[in-house]
Amino acid sequence: MNAAASDPLAQLYLHHHGWLRGWLQRTLGNPGDAADLAQDTFIRLLCAPEHLAERQGGWQLREPRAYLTVIARRLMVNLHRRRALETAYLEALALLPEAQAPSAERQAILLETLQQLDAVLDGLDAKVRAAFLMAQLEGLGYAEIARRLAICERTVKRYMVQAMARCILLADGL
Repeated sequence: MNAAASDPLAQLYLHHHGWLRGWLQRTLGNPGDAADLAQDTFIRLLCAPEHLAERQGGWQLREPRAYLTVIARRLMVNLHRRRALETAYLEALALLPEAQAPSAERQAILLETLQQLDAVLDGLDAKVRAAFLMAQLEGLGYAEIARRLAICERTVKRYMVQAMARCILLADGL
């Protein structure tokens, strides 16, 4: 018996990859993005620590297509968010005078940094994210943030601690 026949994840891939890629292509209308997201979906499963131990003991999904669809939808949201961020960044760059525009290499580095920050902030509650962005991008003080969000200043402080802790934790993992 070959390794693929005994590995539940390999079986899942063999039985459902084509279906997932087709579903993504119909949903996205782009065969390249569909192929990439289908592969990314299975990579997520392969790298998921909670499944690694279970796979040795006969791990198997009861509803594989539903599970794959949930993962793929999350990846689609991330793809759309990254593209929207990239579009906004490129539009902002287009407004700069040519002499002030960063080099192509610097632009790529800045875009990657923006995407990493977006990923960090994505895991935060909406009000925590809003407070953090108001402080970091607009330079607002805690009292003004509290007023805008209709919360007390102590809550703003707590939100900032949450946001900074998340940034530090994720920066350590990069």
